[in-house]
Amino acid sequence: MSGLIRLLVLLTAFTCSFAANSAAPLPAQSSSESGVTIKATPKNLQGSIWEFELVLDTHSQDLSDDLVKNVTLLKSDGSQVRPVGWQGDPPGGHHRKGVLRFDAITPVPAILEMRITRPGEAKPRTYRWTLS
Repeated sequence: MSGLIRLLVLLTAFTCSFAANSAAPLPAQSSSESGVTIKATPKNLQGSIWEFELVLDTHSQDLSDDLVKNVTLLKSDGSQVRPVGWQGDPPGGHHRKGVLRFDAITPVPAILEMRITRPGEAKPRTYRWTLS
């Protein structure tokens, strides 16, 4: 009987793990303005740290944005969450790519909104994903 219980526990753990990791990935979103294209892709929205891949491309200016200071996620109550870190290309150049990390938002909002404020642009770029 003890072997059967172990098997059931392992099967339950596997099923829960598979369900948690089998959610469809959220699509990349991009915008182009003032000669700069920014693509944002949610990479990991599980656990205590959420990760987003950002790709910035231009042929007309220097990409010296401080992404940790200029990007926020919005909570359901309208308050903002700032990134806890950036791992990727340093400021400068015409092409940048990396991962921006945030503390997870709890409770998880139905709609996840990211805002990127860029110097010289009149309003923030907004990216939205439906989570539920």
